[in-house]
Order: sequence, then structure tokens, then C-alpha cells
Amino acid sequence: MLFFARKSLSSARIVLALTIAASMLWPVAAQASSRIKDLASVEGIRENHLVGYGLVVGLDGSGDSLRNAPFTRQSLQSMLERLGVNTRDATLNTNNVAAVMVTGNLPAFGSQGSRMDITVSTLGDASSLLGGTLLVTPLMGADGEVYAVAQGPVAIAGFSAEGDGASVKRGVATSGRIPNGAIIEREIAFALEDMSTVRLSLHNPDLTTAQRMANVINTFVGGSTAQAMDPSTVSLTVPQKGKGSVVSMLTEIEQLRVAPDSPAKVVIDEASGVIVMGKDVRVSTVAIAQGNLTIRVTETPQVSQPNPFAEQGDTVVVPRTDIQVDDDAENRLGLLREGVTLESLVDGLNSLGVGPRDMISILQTIRASGALQAELEVL
Repeated sequence: MLFFARKSLSSARIVLALTIAASMLWPVAAQASSRIKDLASVEGIRENHLVGYGLVVGLDGSGDSLRNAPFTRQSLQSMLERLGVNTRDATLNTNNVAAVMVTGNLPAFGSQGSRMDITVSTLGDASSLLGGTLLVTPLMGADGEVYAVAQGPVAIAGFSAEGDGASVKRGVATSGRIPNGAIIEREIAFALEDMSTVRLSLHNPDLTTAQRMANVINTFVGGSTAQAMDPSTVSLTVPQKGKGSVVSMLTEIEQLRVAPDSPAKVVIDEASGVIVMGKDVRVSTVAIAQGNLTIRVTETPQVSQPNPFAEQGDTVVVPRTDIQVDDDAENRLGLLREGVTLESLVDGLNSLGVGPRDMISILQTIRASGALQAELEVL
């Protein structure tokens, strides 16, 4: 009886261990896939850039100097003339006005009367937009048509202050934002419900990912609804039962999960020394040795004086030179076996005491030797 009790207890422990292991492996499998919503976007549903030129007023002496910014003076005079004030023959010397460029993104399906955020940036020599208010500024698209009108107080995240002996500056005070600062005046017509074919554009073009996405959609919808046209496009034919309810169909499709695939790639930014390597990077058998000859020369001159109460003698400077040579004799030749993983590659280079800068040169040399089985991209 005791034997069977122990056996049951042992079986219970095995079941518990398997349950814990399964619960630990389940999140890993879930993280391997991503939603179609995060991998692709629907062509046609996009933002549009808007730009405009305007004036910010109400600055506390931190605006453009009209002598150095003639466009600000001309804009100020034109604005005052439209308001019935003639200043053509007057000498303007105000410094509380700044000429600015206003930019914003017209959201997809932005309706007339809704609002959007805008960014305001100085054009002249204004030092700060703190406390300023943007006057009415039309925002135009690439076609030259006005799609929104902006106005409102500018909010900035930086400030600057200075005195005779010191100055303090934090952030950028010459650029700011106006939340909901523009009103949309014109809509961009786009009839999504009337479309018979919808194209999904992949954020990271890849043949395998595009085909997997088409297969997942076909399994969910049925038939051959989706087709991978190229590495960056999946064409989706709206079925007869889905016409008139394209939004509902896309809502369900974008929640489907696909395991994205990506090529083995090493990206190097030589300016900052940043290295990013994908998980599929492999290296063939290669031996690596890294070392530099460093010669350090230090000058420490000393002063030589005659003994106290000496009848003769001069005070002279005696040179003292210290030369040190570092040939990295302690560094050893490192061997990376064929098919090593990214983790093994990084561990091997770190064991040689290789820094990011030297690692960039080593990776480029490995790629030149043909041992790096990955694409090398240098920014």
C-alpha cells in the first residue's frame, strides 16, 4: 500500500512538473508570432503632411530682430495692412514677434471640424517661443490646397536664461507644440467600404512573411482570398459576402497572428559605435586575433637648483621622458567554430576584451573573409 502511495505521489509530481514546464513554454510560443495589425498596414489609410508659414506674437523680448530677419518684418507689415494698419513708412523695432514654420500630419479619415496637433519652429534668430501665441495660419498639402487652419498658444519644453556671467539652457526653446491647435477644413475622400481589393503593405518586406500572412488569411476567410504579390504586398480580394462590410472584415483579419521571418543581418552605425545583430546570424569556422601597438610618451620635466649657499650654479629645467609600449601580448587568438550562434559570437568577442569600435572592424573583416553568413549593413 505504501508502494502505491509513493507511486501516486511521484506521478503527481511529474504531472505538476509538466504543467509548470508547459506554462513556461506557452508565453515563448505566443511571443513568436505577431498580429497582422503590427506587421502591415492597409494601403490608403495613411497620414498626409501639412505645412504653413505664420507669426508667433506675445514673446517677452525673445523674438526675431527685424533688422536681421526681413521676412518677419514683411510678414508683420502685411498682416497689419490686412487689419487696416499702414506701417509701410514706419520703422518697426519690435522684438516680440517671430516668424515660424508650422507642420502637422492630417490623420487618415480626418473629418471636417475635428482637430489635430501641430509643431511650431522658428525661422529667424528668435531665442525662445515661451509665452507666444500663433496667429491664424493656413496649413497646405503637397497639392497646394489648404486642409487645416492653425492658431493657439505655443507650449515648449525647454527654457533659456542668461546673465552677465553665466547662462542656463535646457531643452530647445525655439520649437514647441500646440495640442489640438489646428482645425481640419477639408477632408480627403477615400471610400474604404466600396473597395473590392484591399492591399496590405508589410512594414518589413519579406517573402516568407508575406506568404505566411496570405496563408493565415486564407485559412481564416476560406478559399484563395489573399495572395502574396511581392515581398511587401499582400492583395486581399473582398469576398462577395464581405462587400459592404470591409471594415468589419479588416478588423478580424488584423487580429490574426503570423510568425514573421527576417533575414540574418548585422547593422553597424560607425558614427555612434552601435552594433545590432539578428538572432539568425551564423559564423563559419574562423580564428580571430585582435591587438594594437600602443606607444605612450610622458614628459615630466624637473627643476634642478644649486645647493644652498653655493657660490656658483644656475637653476635649470631637466627633461624626464617616460616611454611605455603596449603590444597587447596578453591577448590570444580566439577560435569560433562553424555555425556558432549570435550568443557564442558575442561571448567570444567579449572574452578577447574587444570593445564596440574594434568589434565593428572585426565583423567587417569576418564578412570580407566570407565567414559571416549574414548581410552586413553599415549606416
